[in-house]
Amino acid sequence: MRPVHELRRTADVVFTKARVAVFVDGCYWHGCPEHHRPATKRGEFWQEKIAGNRARDADTNASLSAQGWAVVRVWEHEDPEAAADRISGIVRSRLGES
Repeated sequence: MRPVHELRRTADVVFTKARVAVFVDGCYWHGCPEHHRPATKRGEFWQEKIAGNRARDADTNASLSAQGWAVVRVWEHEDPEAAADRISGIVRSRLGES
């Protein structure tokens, strides 16, 4: 779902009322500093592709933040329960819940 219709970016989960956008980033496609391994074939192409993805992620974060959204990025390797707890805390905080 697009958090902001004018911004052609789709979040994986959107909490509209709390204005929280959640993106689950794949380690390869988004250049995880912990798990990303450069491609051995067509290395330059993939290096540019991943750099472009990371630049778009940074632009998305800045654009949404400027419009009052909280952006949460979760790496695919993160523990799902820990990620859910982190997201829940942010949503509750933005809704004024404890």
